[in-house]
Amino acid sequence: MSMRQRLFAGKQLRALRARRALRQTEMAQMLGISASYLSQLENDERHLTPALADALRGAFPFDWADLAPAGGDALTTALHEALADPHLPGDLPGEAVERLVRQFPGFADAFVRLHALHTQNRLRLDMLDETIGTSLAAGGRLPWEEVRDWFHNANNYVDALDRAAETLAAEIAGEDASPRVQSMQGWLRAQGVTVTWTGGGALRHYDAARRHLELDSNQPIESGRFQLAWQVAALALSDPIARIVEAASLQSDAARHLLTIGLGNYAAGALLMPYERFRTAARELRHDIDRLRLLFHTSFEQCCHRLSTLQRPRARGIPVYFCRVDMAGNVTKRHSATRLQFGRFGGACPLWIVHEAVAIPDRIHVQLAEMPDGIRYVSIAKGLVKPSSSYYRPPRRYAVTLGCEATHAAEFIYADALNLASDDAVARIGASCRICPRDACDQRAFPPSDKAIDVDPARRDLVPYRIVG
Repeated sequence: MSMRQRLFAGKQLRALRARRALRQTEMAQMLGISASYLSQLENDERHLTPALADALRGAFPFDWADLAPAGGDALTTALHEALADPHLPGDLPGEAVERLVRQFPGFADAFVRLHALHTQNRLRLDMLDETIGTSLAAGGRLPWEEVRDWFHNANNYVDALDRAAETLAAEIAGEDASPRVQSMQGWLRAQGVTVTWTGGGALRHYDAARRHLELDSNQPIESGRFQLAWQVAALALSDPIARIVEAASLQSDAARHLLTIGLGNYAAGALLMPYERFRTAARELRHDIDRLRLLFHTSFEQCCHRLSTLQRPRARGIPVYFCRVDMAGNVTKRHSATRLQFGRFGGACPLWIVHEAVAIPDRIHVQLAEMPDGIRYVSIAKGLVKPSSSYYRPPRRYAVTLGCEATHAAEFIYADALNLASDDAVARIGASCRICPRDACDQRAFPPSDKAIDVDPARRDLVPYRIVG
């Protein structure tokens, strides 16, 4: 039975205070201690107590997760995370968790394992939702589904590729926040690649034998710039991309080719929005997407997607979810670094603001929503229209949505106009009708797949059945 290790966190506390631009008195007030006590902590004259660690986790949840000093017990950390599950009531104080690990390590380990099994079972229910939704027998996956799940399991962050793209961006962009079109074309010319912009045809076509890149000049400038960045990344980072694809457990050549394209997309986004520059700007601008896209010369969707990839260990962005929905309600892109999980195939909740955004484009819609587990989210959605080059080709219409847990609302500029304390202002949504337990939802399309229903011919409400159990 090991004694608790004393943790000194002076360097981390100073870094956290500097990042938030707080005076010692301000931070001390947030932690419920005196300024002199905080000064002693920052100078490593006093160690971090469990109560103070709890206060730091509460006041700076994602900052402290990245800045906490090394040397903590892995089992204690895992138990803290398991006990923070929204399905469990309350949260034990840090001292109680540490005492539990010291006195009953076997029980603590068993609890963490059981929580992991519980999480896996919830994911299996999501898989069942997908199987029903796509009418696939025995849960088989299509190539694009394999690749989507590969990125999900990687937490939408590919460290080796992201860091390589960041280094490449510094080489090409210099002092600019993001590589310019002229700079990327110059880099390609130095590699012996010629570039032409012509109207019509494919968005991007590269002839490897002639070392010639042709780009469609009719596409929006942000899209053309992204395709140019894709080609730069594909040539400069071909070796790490190939190694990642080779190591991936995929079932078909089609899936491997799709992963190659997906990794190229990832690297292009990382090239145009270099990790630390983008993360720092996002924090300073409180995730104002319009200001970010002007700074990095990218589109609204590209900025939202990049925010969902800020998962670098000890340098994370705020945890967000991101997805894209088409006119039919199909979720065509999705990732969540929050506790919110999407239905795995279409069928997104009709109460979710993203559907309204599809119908009313070019306007940012804001919503305070609550999932069945009680977690609340600040969400934004914007309908986008990508023009076509002909009257006979209708424009592509879809919406993107981005959100964070309401506990991070101070970091999210779009929460400023919301009444976060009002229960009446909350939209109570779910992931999918097939797995949503709400029994009083007027918008329910069909009952949950794991519950029985009771139908009374003598009674008619908005939903013609009652969910049992």
